[in-house]
Amino acid sequence: MTLFERKSAPVAFSAAGRRLLALAAATIPAVEQAERDVARLAGHGGGKLRIAVECHTCFDWLMPSMDALRLRWPDVEQDIVSGFQSDPVGLLHQDRADVAIVSDVDEDETDVVFHPLFGFEIVAILPRGHALLDKPYMEARDFAGHTLITYPVPDEMLDLVRQVLRPAGVEPPRRTTELTVAMLQLVASGRGFAALPLWAVHTYLERGYVARQRIGAGGLTGRLYAAIRKRHAGDSHLADFVQVMRETSLRTLPGIDLL
Repeated sequence: MTLFERKSAPVAFSAAGRRLLALAAATIPAVEQAERDVARLAGHGGGKLRIAVECHTCFDWLMPSMDALRLRWPDVEQDIVSGFQSDPVGLLHQDRADVAIVSDVDEDETDVVFHPLFGFEIVAILPRGHALLDKPYMEARDFAGHTLITYPVPDEMLDLVRQVLRPAGVEPPRRTTELTVAMLQLVASGRGFAALPLWAVHTYLERGYVARQRIGAGGLTGRLYAAIRKRHAGDSHLADFVQVMRETSLRTLPGIDLL
């Protein structure tokens, strides 16, 4: 029987397709719960989950995922390694973290598995009414002469600098702040521009606090990955956490795409 209509967007399911979706919705969670129960009975359901992050905006979307994992693995003690890490993968090798959330894959890492989480658009954040909002999109030269407000991290961790400004030889004045809300306040008061994930600022955009502009004709895309050492890749709660992050983020974050 036909289950769905080809080339329909969003996918349009037939009656048979909807029935099988209902079966999957009832069956798959029960199977996953049984797998977790068996893992606990086998003594693999406890322990710690130490998470290292390199991005300042990670906390906004990690909390729902950690809450979801706590319900699925109540015996796992979760902890975020304090502070923002410039080398979270290094903490895996030092046995100071179990999962590292990173924005790039290191092809030279032979002992680490990088699990893709999701992709997202990074947009320029401008004061409301700025003349550059009338353009179809911003180019590297549009940032010249305007203060770029960023987190206090190395340039290699800033997609705008690495992918757009540096290749074009553009070096705008810089200012840093630890807090996203402080960055938005500086932009709103005309102190400069910023570049942030669209999902991280959508509530401020909806309230009209600041405005956004696309970076480049095709947009600027950022990506996040979960890095786990190979020897731990088969641990039940670690593998489940990767899936939980993907599923929870897709439900809670606007405008993201699974990788």
